[in-house]
Amino acid sequence: MAVPATAQVTIHGTVRDSLTGKPLPFASVFLLNTTYGVTADQQGAYVLPGIQRGRYDVSASYLGYRLRQRPLLVADATSLTLNFGLLPAPAPLGEVVVRPVNRLADYQLFLRLFLGTSSFAQLCRVRDPGDIRVIFDPDRRRLTARATRPVQVDNGALGYRLTYYDLDFRADITDETVTILTVSRVAFQSLPPLNADGQRRWEANRQKAYRGSYLHFLRSAYAGQLAEEGFLLQRLQRRPNRRRAATDSLVRRWQAAGRNHGSLPDSVWRLLGQSKVLSLVYKPRLPLDSVRTATAGRVWLRFRDLLAVTYENARPDPNFHAPGAITGHPLPSHQESILQLRPPPAVELAPNAVPVAPLSLVTEGYWSFEKMAELLPLDYFPPE
Repeated sequence: MAVPATAQVTIHGTVRDSLTGKPLPFASVFLLNTTYGVTADQQGAYVLPGIQRGRYDVSASYLGYRLRQRPLLVADATSLTLNFGLLPAPAPLGEVVVRPVNRLADYQLFLRLFLGTSSFAQLCRVRDPGDIRVIFDPDRRRLTARATRPVQVDNGALGYRLTYYDLDFRADITDETVTILTVSRVAFQSLPPLNADGQRRWEANRQKAYRGSYLHFLRSAYAGQLAEEGFLLQRLQRRPNRRRAATDSLVRRWQAAGRNHGSLPDSVWRLLGQSKVLSLVYKPRLPLDSVRTATAGRVWLRFRDLLAVTYENARPDPNFHAPGAITGHPLPSHQESILQLRPPPAVELAPNAVPVAPLSLVTEGYWSFEKMAELLPLDYFPPE
């Protein structure tokens, strides 16, 4: 998909101390999840030119002050004013800094869940891991990771440095699923390549990461080109597995009677191997207008149940070893993902394809396998 030919907007304003009103010289102002960022002048004034229409989160930071974030919907105006008032950060109680000491196994689990396990993840590096406090609660089977200072990650596969502000990471781990929630603010910075070959490698890897990605899907949905871009959509429903539920009830009665697990019939063990939930995929390809509504220049994704999304133009990463989220095939030949609306039935997409309500879409399957190592800034577009 080509870069959208939309009017560009200039964002400008000032950054001041919210208590005194004094300007904060050379403060940093940036658009989260993008590479857009500038430094204010000596009077705290900044100018961010060349911003495409869409939904953004704009942040301002200054040493000794709390980061401030403001949502912004960039529409048809050519110039927008956005001023920031920053609050001073609480003064440290002393000069002694106690760095967290993590259990090695907990930190390694965090890296796998945060960076991922893909081929690109192996080329990512957390610059100062000592700033991250990782705790695993074995009773709740919950892993948490927090940092009070910005965490920087160098992605050597894609050529970006990612800065995570106020990192708050949580993973709830069950026998069948891992649910991850990351509350953080991330900014991108392009790394300088060592040579021309390194830059070409980054460009090729960025295109590979983009093809079939969640960002690629959202842009294709906004443009009304899902099928043309290689996405197959199907309806998916989930229902309780009644046979498995009956088997669980039988096992509980077996235990209550004081009988040994080893004496359970083979047929019961086979049923215990089944999932507690059955997924039903409807074979017909869903037409575009069954999941997308466009009116007066505004676009919505609209569907009930679950949306099964297969990207047919690329195979999964060699390190992807899970069964296909849709077919259940142990070695899926395509990238299979599942999309859920919370709450249904619709979510609006801004002109840059960002959901207006960001937490309204939940992904599973291959899109959940792709983590920080595949993350691209919103201002990335592949070459035509």
